[in-house]
Amino acid sequence: MRLSQAFQPTLKEVPAEAQIASHRLMLRAGLVRQTSAGIYAWLPAGLRVLRNIAQIVREEQDAIGAQEVLMPTLQSADLWRRSGRYEAYGPEMLRIEDRHGRELLYGPTNEEMITDLFGSAVQSYKELPQLLYQIQWKFRDEIRPRFGVMRGREFYMKDAYSFDADYEGAVRSYYRMMLSYLRIFRRLGVVAVPMAADTGPIGGELSHEFLVMAPTGESGVFYDSDWDAIDWTQTPLDPENPQDLEKLQHLVATTYSATDEKHDVQAWEKLPPEKRREGRGIEVGHIFYFGTKYTEAMGIEISGPDGQPFAPQMGSYGIGVSRLVGAIIEASHDENGIIWPTEVAPYRFSLLNLRPGDEACDRVCGALYGADPDNILYDDRSERAGVKFNDADLLGLPWQVIVGPRSAKKGLVELKNRVTGERTELPLAEAAHQLGLTGVQA
Repeated sequence: MRLSQAFQPTLKEVPAEAQIASHRLMLRAGLVRQTSAGIYAWLPAGLRVLRNIAQIVREEQDAIGAQEVLMPTLQSADLWRRSGRYEAYGPEMLRIEDRHGRELLYGPTNEEMITDLFGSAVQSYKELPQLLYQIQWKFRDEIRPRFGVMRGREFYMKDAYSFDADYEGAVRSYYRMMLSYLRIFRRLGVVAVPMAADTGPIGGELSHEFLVMAPTGESGVFYDSDWDAIDWTQTPLDPENPQDLEKLQHLVATTYSATDEKHDVQAWEKLPPEKRREGRGIEVGHIFYFGTKYTEAMGIEISGPDGQPFAPQMGSYGIGVSRLVGAIIEASHDENGIIWPTEVAPYRFSLLNLRPGDEACDRVCGALYGADPDNILYDDRSERAGVKFNDADLLGLPWQVIVGPRSAKKGLVELKNRVTGERTELPLAEAAHQLGLTGVQA
């Protein structure tokens, strides 16, 4: 994308309504714009980040055998009356009546709908287990939406639901999902630690939330530094192997992690001081096991091995996809702007032409940009170099490729690492190879 043609309205001034870093930077970098309280329009660069996160979530959910569905945002109130949650859920639920007087709601979650869909299609234990997920917009009418996309009213969320024949199967599904989550967050470039949690209005008896460390986090967190050291994308744990899932369950039970609500001071003090990590955390995911809470309430039964009907066991698993955009920025930024992890960055790199119209600069930039024009942000504007550097740092792509007239004449470009600030001058072909571009010639 040529920046001269991009719809990316950056802001020089810090917006007065933005109280935390991620909100300020998302507005300043032109990722989102607020349309009403707690509701945001996602602009092209922000939408690219949102889609990149969603794609990683899809890949890792598919890897454990989950199947993607898409449920409507509007749900019938009758479904929620069957589960007993329609009146109990509270004013966060947006209730609607259509022209025929039918009561609807804008879904804050989908336990009722997925349970009804499952019950209408599955007849026998032989069809279990089932693991279904969607990535869809949801709405909760927060009384005081704040912190940008971190606590908005409309949000983009991955929610998944498991159905099993018995408790043992349900627990295996629970830890398969936990392993998937740990791999998702590692691929997103963040350390998200699972911590035992309350089940809240969804209900149930087994629950963990995943928190990313950030100074502006809502919860105090305490955990063993062993969590930082594990690269979940490289672990040999197999989600289809029950013994591997037992190893994960044992690791979670024996490696300390807790929010301030569940913090055990005595257990904490048994850890060597050098292994203690504490600070603030942002919740980015939550998983629940709640047994037959919804299948029984909604009258869902299937045939068992003995021919007798039974209510399947269920779990529910959520990841805040839009919230993750803010959480990643909270965990990865500096005074100049965002620092995107590679897999979620909106573009592969920023290409800065310091003198558009110069034959050598245009030739070198054209060779690089032509190799992957959809995934390179090419700053071809007639702006001062300082403006280009500031905007590149603000958007925070992992690499900046700087092309000036003197170096371009020699067939050289400068690479800047956004994380370290280190700048290296390289021949064009070598730089292109390092950036993963093919067919680039000086």
